[in-house]
Amino acid sequence: MVLLLISITVLHLVTLAMLLIATLEKSWWVWTDSEITDLWHNCFHDNDTNTWLCATTSESDWLQAVQALMVLSVVFSSISFLVFLGQLLTLSKGVLFYFTGFCQAFAGFTDFSACLIFTFHREEILNDSRDVSKGRFGFCFILAWLCLPLLLISAVLYVHLRKKQ
Repeated sequence: MVLLLISITVLHLVTLAMLLIATLEKSWWVWTDSEITDLWHNCFHDNDTNTWLCATTSESDWLQAVQALMVLSVVFSSISFLVFLGQLLTLSKGVLFYFTGFCQAFAGFTDFSACLIFTFHREEILNDSRDVSKGRFGFCFILAWLCLPLLLISAVLYVHLRKKQ
């Protein structure tokens, strides 16, 4: 039982870290190796100073939806973890961790929605005169997609997890 709790906790913390990286890091769309776009900034690499120069992205309704959904995903996953720790101490023997599982599932669904919106509305989100076919999805976008099955697996594990002494 201890090994199961440790592995669920590690899975949850790894997923939460991946969500934070996907939300805050600079690579949702890559135009070239020296020009990238994320949820918050458009950045390009200055070879003279060897630094990234970033400007705030132009706001669109789709971009705001993706930003809000990714932040909600991080918030619900964090709440889920805190509730899990609280339930470990307060639940009576034999009770299931339903609320923790539902919070984690909701984090997965908000992550899924954000990824879908970015996938299908990237032209409006990127709001650029360049051809979108010349760019590619960055590692943060892929990381956000990878979080989806991990969030849903941990949600199912929480719903089926029964507290024992």
